[in-house]
Amino acid sequence: MTVGITRRRSASGVRGRSCGFLAVCLSFLLVASIAKAQIPVHKTVLIINEVGLAHPASTLVTKNVMSVLAADPRYQTEFYVESIDSPLFSQEASQQDIEAGLIQKYKNRRIDLIIAMGPAPIRFLSQYSETFLPDVPIVFCGSTQVQAGNPKLTSRFTGSWMTLNVPTTLEVAMRLFPGTRNVVVVSGSSQFDKSALTTTKASLDAHPVPLDLKYLTDLDMSSLLERLRNLPKRTVVLYLSFFRDAYGSQFVNAATALPLVSEAANAPVFGISDTYLGHGIVGGYVVSFADQAKIAARIAAEIFEGRKPADIPIVAGASFYMFDWKQLRRWDLSVRGLPPGSIVVNREPTAWERTKWILLSGMAIILGLTALTGYLLYEQKQLNAARKEQIRLSGMLIGAQEEERRRLAAEIHDDFSQRLAVLSLGLETTAEGIPESMQEINRQVRDLMDSASALGADLHTLSHRLHSSTLERLGLVAGVGSFCKEFAALHGMQVEFSHQDVPRSVAPEIALCLFRIVQEALRNVQKHSGTATAHVRLETVEDMLHLSISDNGKGFDKKDVSDRQGLGLWTMEERVRLVGGRFEIHSEILKGTRIEVWAPLREKSDTTRLASQFVRPRSLQDGVPIDPTRV
Repeated sequence: MTVGITRRRSASGVRGRSCGFLAVCLSFLLVASIAKAQIPVHKTVLIINEVGLAHPASTLVTKNVMSVLAADPRYQTEFYVESIDSPLFSQEASQQDIEAGLIQKYKNRRIDLIIAMGPAPIRFLSQYSETFLPDVPIVFCGSTQVQAGNPKLTSRFTGSWMTLNVPTTLEVAMRLFPGTRNVVVVSGSSQFDKSALTTTKASLDAHPVPLDLKYLTDLDMSSLLERLRNLPKRTVVLYLSFFRDAYGSQFVNAATALPLVSEAANAPVFGISDTYLGHGIVGGYVVSFADQAKIAARIAAEIFEGRKPADIPIVAGASFYMFDWKQLRRWDLSVRGLPPGSIVVNREPTAWERTKWILLSGMAIILGLTALTGYLLYEQKQLNAARKEQIRLSGMLIGAQEEERRRLAAEIHDDFSQRLAVLSLGLETTAEGIPESMQEINRQVRDLMDSASALGADLHTLSHRLHSSTLERLGLVAGVGSFCKEFAALHGMQVEFSHQDVPRSVAPEIALCLFRIVQEALRNVQKHSGTATAHVRLETVEDMLHLSISDNGKGFDKKDVSDRQGLGLWTMEERVRLVGGRFEIHSEILKGTRIEVWAPLREKSDTTRLASQFVRPRSLQDGVPIDPTRV
């Protein structure tokens, strides 16, 4: 019984270890497959062109295919580019030598895909389909079926055929140039040129056009250009291709031959390929090498993904109405006359297109500035209103201050001073009635009389400081001079007052403003300067009253002035602003202080008019004369 249990446990342990080993193996395979999937697959592509990369068509197809395949991160693609160069050879043997060289060069190389662009590469690959890299898929493009010799293609071939529709191009030429009667067809002497000419004749035979056709072929370039310079009127030129002239001189078809033809011709030149645009043709219903390049790149990508060429159908390449803007301008043609859906290349922007963003930006800036100006005007209006309200409130504050000073001065003068005078007289009368034996009491009473008299004099001085009746009765100069004398006597200072050309009649609000500034400035000198000398100067300068109060005391740093928070310098400056004047303060540490005020002499500003109703003396506001007994 015990033995049986032991065997069962042993079998269970073996099964467990087997499952664990299997799990480890599966994990290893999964990791290996993921790592392998992340490594790009190496691919090799052979591109065989009709002509070298100096020709726009070859360059267009080659670059497009290479860029599409190289951009796929799943593959690490290596490219080989070869050219048959069939237009360069006049003998068939020379082309066969190149083809044999290609066979020898690549017979032992691993190639994953072949791109054939042009008639000669297609003929070559179809001829050697069973011997040249026989298992490699071939994608062809860049040729009509007739140009390629109507080859028999095996299952390794797929791609796109171009369709050359010359009659449609000539119909467009007749539409753009009504009255056209003649067509001159230009072509070279190379095998490729002759093939294009044969295809064109076949197309025109199948779809005749009501024009007289003349073929300028098998000519040297000089003779051709001379003929083109003397074409009859109502003629258009149809350019096919020109790789070699009758003398064997070779040309880069679109880049060199076509510009020479276009410049020499006294008639508009039309063409059959989109690669001719920008080199001298007006345009036409052209075969599109750009579309051929896209189709070839798409099919190549599908083959990389595992599709077989036999499963990818051969398609017909597209043709488009395409025109060159510069040639349209040269022949005074309107874009409106082009067929619907036409593509216009090399188009120069119109004046509106060149400047619209500048104009739109300028308009946006102008609108922004206009809005900003409106906002600033509104803010300025609000600020002016706030300033006027500030002036009104400042005027009310200073007016209330003056009114309170006036009230206190009147109360001190009319009430307390008179009561002290009565008290002094009573004490004097009482003292006279006291017998001589009470001499000590009499002395004390007289001391009280002296104190009462001194108190009355101080109250009189205080009343005068609060409200100077001398200023109102005798004018600005007398008022300021009187105050300077009283201030000097009261505080034991030397106040030098001078004046020049100051009129007796000064606007009351201006006189009061300058008088208060003198009061406040001398108090500041007495409190803060540390000197016992001050200078007050009042004069007329160019229809302005100029007031200067200076000392040679301690001075101060204007940045550290804190008195502006009270009724000191701020009050002086505000008073001057209310009467439309200018206030300046100059001070340096240990170099004294100078306050300068310029106030209007005759004309009052709007600010002064607004403030004057608050700061004018009451006697001038309500028409009540000043009581001279209050002096």
